[in-house]
Amino acid sequence: MTSSLGQHEALEVHELLTFKNLCLTKSFTMSALAQDSELKALIDNDVNAAKNHIQQLQNFLASGGTSS
Repeated sequence: MTSSLGQHEALEVHELLTFKNLCLTKSFTMSALAQDSELKALIDNDVNAAKNHIQQLQNFLASGGTSS
């Protein structure tokens, strides 16, 4: 099934992308400050997941919100 995003839906995805970028920035910064190895590992995992999610959202927007 193929669909296209409406204007309001595209805006929501852009807002989500902005939020994920902010979270990534904060996590990356906190990772450098973390002294506990377990906490640093958790934050680093969050950084990697956030990068993946951001890439997925960017790909989704680039495709015009269509899926097959």
